[in-house]
Amino acid sequence: MKKWLLILMGFCLIPILVQAKHHAKQETHNWPHLRGPNVNGLVDMGNPPVEWSEDTNIRWKVKIPGTGFATPIIWGDKIFVQTAVKTDKTVEVAQNARKPLPTHIYQFKLLALDRKSGNVVWEKTVNEAVPHEGTHKTANYAATSGVTDGEHLYAFYGSWGLYCFDFDGNLKWDKDLGDQRIAGTFGEGTSPTIHGNTLIINWDHQGDSFIVALDKRTGKEIWRTARRERTSWSTPIVVEHKGMQQIIVSASGKTRSYDFKTGELLWECAGLGSNVIPTPVHADGIVYVTSGHRQPAMQAISLDKAKGDITGTDAVLWTVTDNTPYVSSPLLSGNNIYSMKGTKSILACYNAKTGETVFGPARLQGLGNIYAPLVGTGDRVYIAGLNGTTFVIKNGSEFEVLAKNKLDEGTGASPIIAGDELYLRGTEHLYCIAAN
Repeated sequence: MKKWLLILMGFCLIPILVQAKHHAKQETHNWPHLRGPNVNGLVDMGNPPVEWSEDTNIRWKVKIPGTGFATPIIWGDKIFVQTAVKTDKTVEVAQNARKPLPTHIYQFKLLALDRKSGNVVWEKTVNEAVPHEGTHKTANYAATSGVTDGEHLYAFYGSWGLYCFDFDGNLKWDKDLGDQRIAGTFGEGTSPTIHGNTLIINWDHQGDSFIVALDKRTGKEIWRTARRERTSWSTPIVVEHKGMQQIIVSASGKTRSYDFKTGELLWECAGLGSNVIPTPVHADGIVYVTSGHRQPAMQAISLDKAKGDITGTDAVLWTVTDNTPYVSSPLLSGNNIYSMKGTKSILACYNAKTGETVFGPARLQGLGNIYAPLVGTGDRVYIAGLNGTTFVIKNGSEFEVLAKNKLDEGTGASPIIAGDELYLRGTEHLYCIAAN
């Protein structure tokens, strides 16, 4: 009787195991966040091409209206792309004595593309407005990325709103958090993070800065905590450590951690310099934060020791001040953390446990400037530049270039690894790169 019971239980478990395996595969083949399925740029399983060109391994190439550095979001058979389209409509505005203000109306759009073909499934204009200030010459008005939970797409446009859509293009709710005043009118860039039923948005600017938690189902505020920070562009991450969920966001004044449920400050640490942009990464109870502008630094912070103000304490396990990224977020893979030098085409690799140099600095000749976050899978790391060149290097302890690829368009958005496909958002087109 027991034997037959065990056999019956085995048959009952088969559909559950198959479903779990399918779900794990589906998670791997999606890109739900600026930094991917693991919120760190690393994909557990993926085998996209190592080599490509405009004539080789391009499954499709689709023109996207307008401009944007927003990283496309992928779930299932859809790709969501945010963009800002400059129209011919103009308005008269009072001009700033130092910098001219925009006069053209922009349409802020969300496009859903079919993943197999690149065809537009639906398109929504979420807002029409004249930007209240300018932006950096290398930036644009759609640099903030969205996020998905697999059921809804939360399209974030910074000062131009947060919009919750279902996958059929129906607007569920929207929220206006106000207008940001960005230092140097460099443009906006921080993106939301999602965890459970909560959206987290950091709002650092030249006004009253804050971090806010929103109910993803309604857009209503759960809590809001004021921050003593000037403009920063870093995206928060949520980390669970020893049963506590905490939100970690780096900034020019201090990296800070907040209680996920209440927004209460847990710990803080100074030392990153100004204009902090890269998103933190985390593994094994250690958080890595970095910046590359004026007193650049990378810090490894122990969550076991982090409590209160940890500046200058042994909670900071190590600090390096060379070859740290200004815009591009680093990649943490095993014991290696890969980092660019400022916006230059110079790569370094550090030991994540000790901060010692593994290799580099190594020049990636022909890459040009880089804004895009580093991404990786298996034995390779992808590094995409603003001039259309993408290097693929070996993921390991020795510097080895596997390929150097060139397209007609560069990217400031994150490369996307989704199964056997690589997606690059160029200045005008979205590329799906896959073996022919």
